[in-house]
Amino acid sequence: MAKAKVISKADILISGAGVVGMTLAFSLATHGLKVVIVDALDVKKSLNDKFDGRSYAISYAPYVMLRTLGLWDKIGAEAQPINEIHVTDGNSPVFLHFDQKELGDGPLGQMVEVRHIRAGLYDAVTEHKNITLLSPERIASTENFPGHISVTLEGGAKIEASLLVGAEGRGSTLRQQNDIKIRNWDYNQTAIVTTVQHELDHQGIAHEKFYPSGPFAILPLKNKRSSIVWCERPKRAKTIMSLSERSFDAELSKKFGDFLGEVKSLGQRWSYPLSMQLADAYTAERFCLIGDAVHGIHPIAGQGFNLGLRDIAALSEVLVEGHRLGEDIGSELVLERYVHWRRTDNNILALGMDGLTRLFSNDNGVVTFARRAGLAAVEELPAVKKFFMRHARGTVGKLPKLLRGKSL
Repeated sequence: MAKAKVISKADILISGAGVVGMTLAFSLATHGLKVVIVDALDVKKSLNDKFDGRSYAISYAPYVMLRTLGLWDKIGAEAQPINEIHVTDGNSPVFLHFDQKELGDGPLGQMVEVRHIRAGLYDAVTEHKNITLLSPERIASTENFPGHISVTLEGGAKIEASLLVGAEGRGSTLRQQNDIKIRNWDYNQTAIVTTVQHELDHQGIAHEKFYPSGPFAILPLKNKRSSIVWCERPKRAKTIMSLSERSFDAELSKKFGDFLGEVKSLGQRWSYPLSMQLADAYTAERFCLIGDAVHGIHPIAGQGFNLGLRDIAALSEVLVEGHRLGEDIGSELVLERYVHWRRTDNNILALGMDGLTRLFSNDNGVVTFARRAGLAAVEELPAVKKFFMRHARGTVGKLPKLLRGKSL
């Protein structure tokens, strides 16, 4: 393990240098706070195509935040705008069509490969004077004192900070150490993720096809490529993952269809078991959770990373304003503002995605008829469609300043 640099003081210590942890660090550092990030992985070595093959659909409001922070230039060079979304129930002729032209103020979202996001964020945080990244490094112990938390790292360094943030993802060890329980349920689905090349241009259209075994999403990327999120029951997913490239492409074509011509996978595949988990609490003494560490949801509508970005917008505003007012930014009084802002939004969206997953991962005849009738009805109601589109774009509700394009 690399020897840690000894640092005595910081405003914020973030555990986890994933996309959420690095984005939060940059947001806070840009507004004058001194930030240290600790991650058990060697982050630099993880900046390769084999580490994470996923792509994120970044909604409009989080995109505005990233642009406002100056991060979009770092991560968005290869972004593909989502102009339309087609939703179908299996092979039914009934569909729901969302078109950004109906709102008239820009794309529904932006597709960005995670490898580009990670690389851009790494450059941004390592270049920032207010950020210190310690990687690979682990937190050995923590101790709370009046006015600060003292963190001892395995490499020997001791860091004093006003607040410790857990951005370690679903398996957060700090969440467990702070005795924060989670509610967790398994969807009995595995997501197969890969990138494909196709003959015809997708025209910026995303497709979501729902089957009893789980959704099948075709998400547009640059250069006649798409990211595939193919959900199946675990046993079948394991079989699909073990297929040769030729056999995999044959199975993929059956699911994909021929509307974009011949389709071929670009080699590498990843698989992820799907579940949902919600933390019972967002905070403990001088500690708070953010991103997947506090809410892990089904990727059915691509909202997981967006929830994390919305957490960042709210927490950044609360901490920066508290710091400017001379408040103790690790105090319960300050952190409660963040909890109040985010808990309801996160729970509503998480439970909404859970409901959609259960509704569409169902082959009951009565349920199938009802949901297809629902899709057809919404398609004929422009006001309802616009309501759903605004929610998907993240532009509904009391938005933090960064999501509205305003600096803190």
